[in-house]
Amino acid sequence: MKFTENAAGRKVPVMVNGQEMVPYKGVGKHKPAGRKHAPAIASCADYPADGNKRVDNLREALVKAGLTDGMTISTHHHFRNGDLLANRVFDIAHEMGVKGLRWFPSASFPCHAHLIKYLEDGTIHHIQGSMNGPLGKFVSEGGMQGTGVLRSHGGRYQAIQDGEVTIDIAVIGAPTADPFGNANGLYGNSACGLLGFALADSQYADKVIVVTDNMVEFPCIPWQIQGNYVDFTVQVDKLGDPEQIVSGTTEITRSPDRLLLAELTATFCDAAGIIRDGFSFQSGAGGTSLAVGEYFRKIMQEKNIRARFARGGSNKYLVSMLRDGLVEYILDGQTFDLDGVQSMAQNAGHVWTSPFTSYNYHGKGNFAGMVDVVILGATEVDTDFNANVVTHSDGYLLHGLGGWQNCLFSKTVILPVPLFRDRIPVIRDRVTTLCGPGELIDVIVTERGIAINPLRKDLLEKVEGAGLPIRTIQELKEEAESICGVPQTPAPGEEVAAVIKWVDGTLLDTVYRVKS
Repeated sequence: MKFTENAAGRKVPVMVNGQEMVPYKGVGKHKPAGRKHAPAIASCADYPADGNKRVDNLREALVKAGLTDGMTISTHHHFRNGDLLANRVFDIAHEMGVKGLRWFPSASFPCHAHLIKYLEDGTIHHIQGSMNGPLGKFVSEGGMQGTGVLRSHGGRYQAIQDGEVTIDIAVIGAPTADPFGNANGLYGNSACGLLGFALADSQYADKVIVVTDNMVEFPCIPWQIQGNYVDFTVQVDKLGDPEQIVSGTTEITRSPDRLLLAELTATFCDAAGIIRDGFSFQSGAGGTSLAVGEYFRKIMQEKNIRARFARGGSNKYLVSMLRDGLVEYILDGQTFDLDGVQSMAQNAGHVWTSPFTSYNYHGKGNFAGMVDVVILGATEVDTDFNANVVTHSDGYLLHGLGGWQNCLFSKTVILPVPLFRDRIPVIRDRVTTLCGPGELIDVIVTERGIAINPLRKDLLEKVEGAGLPIRTIQELKEEAESICGVPQTPAPGEEVAAVIKWVDGTLLDTVYRVKS
């Protein structure tokens, strides 16, 4: 494999899975050319005049869609760890003897460990999408034949739109659908709230299959996926496990250290004048991020402040802020619990969005740059404010990018992170894997101090005299090392396990296989 050095000083492959790569050129430096990809023109003459596109089962739909060796099959992740559909798709492919498939999920979860056996036997050649938990470990240890490709949520839409990835068959799980293919995620036993991550798949894939366990009479209202894009519809007994669809994301941390991180973050935002009438914010669904939102709530109530909008993933805490009038709109990309699902179905201020509107970098603008402050996490940060979210310091690939990269274009980006985890410092000389350039990351909040990127002199001036524990990032690194010692940096393997794409489709970094 041949390598080149990109603008971030990282070695990246020239070719990945037989496809030529464009190395990262810097933030905003790569300008796309050409026109959007489009599937073949369809004719209504080839579809039932009565609009009934139902076939008997998923296997028949895959056969009719032309499933064969080497195809790209896409699925979405709105069912999270309760997804049953992606596993079933590849069970069928294996039964049919199909080989060399490319799986293109919007994300994977531990439930997809079921697919490791199909990576081993060659049914699936490689994954173009996040490789979380067991799948990430398997890929890091060299179990996958091809090279993994990790993209952000917006980067995935960009790749489909630009024709960087051509989806042969999109399989869209829909909690409610009609026989024509109109679908939504708001109702039914597998309700997940939104199907926005499957939007690009429906629009650009060569063949589209909608699978539901709640088939309703036409028209399915409202529709988040339009049946005019759909080739076949299938009814199954069960799409997902409801308990796992909404699991594991929506409880505020009880850790005193994490609560301190959250309080420091909110206090910083208040001191910097970010929390003001009409501001906007986005935070994740992890325990610390949820706690930040609750501290925001307290400040907003005390000062009679109302936010114009909050970007979601939504959860019960964000929904309660909407209901209480603290937030005018939730612009939601995915729903993390049943409160979010119900709010999306009932509240006109709870608005559907998609990776196109929210994050796509190859569009005429997107929502990310309109957000006043975003609260994100990281596995590592370095002294240049570069950050890592997909690997740990041991090099194992255990997380996806999600919308993290796309959020870096918000007006102020804050990473609340502990100074160390398991006695391993979080702040390093150089991150193991580069996922976000330091020029886009403004503030690092730790339980022992707050570091502001020197590029943000305005923030330094605004919080001067506020009594906050402002320190340099180098000072924080040295304190962590005085407590934990200087960590050894494991030598990477020589073989490539995966690559990290930047939001514009260029190649940002390389993830190497972990040495046994």
